Amino acid sequence: MSDQNIKKHVREFYDRVGWQSVGDMLYQNAQYEDLRPVSQEYLQRCHMRVKKHLAPKGGYLLDAGSGPVQYPEYLTYSEGYRGRVCMDISIVALKEARKRLGEHGLYVVADIARLPFKADSFDGIVSLHTIHHVPVDEKLSAYEALHRTLRPGRSMVIVNGWTNAPLMERSAWFMRLMKRLRARSMRGKKRDVQDAGMGQKVSMPESEGSLQDSSTPAGTFVQKLNANWLESTLSGRMEFEIRVWRSVSVPFLRSVIYPDWGGRFWLRVLFWFEERFPRLLGRIGQYPMVIIRKPTRNGDTEPGSSAV
Repeated sequence: MSDQNIKKHVREFYDRVGWQSVGDMLYQNAQYEDLRPVSQEYLQRCHMRVKKHLAPKGGYLLDAGSGPVQYPEYLTYSEGYRGRVCMDISIVALKEARKRLGEHGLYVVADIARLPFKADSFDGIVSLHTIHHVPVDEKLSAYEALHRTLRPGRSMVIVNGWTNAPLMERSAWFMRLMKRLRARSMRGKKRDVQDAGMGQKVSMPESEGSLQDSSTPAGTFVQKLNANWLESTLSGRMEFEIRVWRSVSVPFLRSVIYPDWGGRFWLRVLFWFEERFPRLLGRIGQYPMVIIRKPTRNGDTEPGSSAV
């Protein structure tokens, strides 16, 4: 498939499927996340990791591949900024983003590898789960375009996933074991209900499945790479650091974490390890957070208000 066809496919998927509403501020794309209450605190804390690496205030924040800015934590990234520029290939995404941001946002349909903004325009940039939709021969162009538009002395945060993350590959046996144990446990609970002769509907623990069912449309083009590729590609071109955003995948959460098996506690333990070893888990975990800083040039003053 050509690069142009890939981009067309991605745009059409999000316009027709991914960003179609299935509930109150909930989208079809939610099938790819674990939105159970047991995981909520952990996900929120991971989302807020991004904000720690952005300037707390400034002129404009670029959200490259903004989608509908679907999570409340995402909204906080631009709280201290004059405005937020939401850029996406999907017009549906931008219409949904406007519902959340209103006049605080500017909305631009564009290609992340060919940003239509002047150099040094933004006091902060975020790009969440977007570059993995870009063809491999344009991924560097996307990083360079973002870096070009960032103001000197500021930083940006890019979140994507690794292909075959080592931690998840080594955890596959544990996930299979936990799924078998859980299935056996749930069969036992159903038998207990039947043996008790209870005819009424019994409330079981929080839903353990995903939002996905047999009628859910297939996804779109995704091409993730690994830490070695990123380092060899960006080294010498820009100043960057790899840290953990979230070390485990959605299948791991759905297979291992259950509310009645201490799920919230184990996720707090996991978060503690991520905070203790952010660089290691950024390399081997599922979702890295790439922090890119643009040095202040000689003669530059402290960054202030920016203009797009």
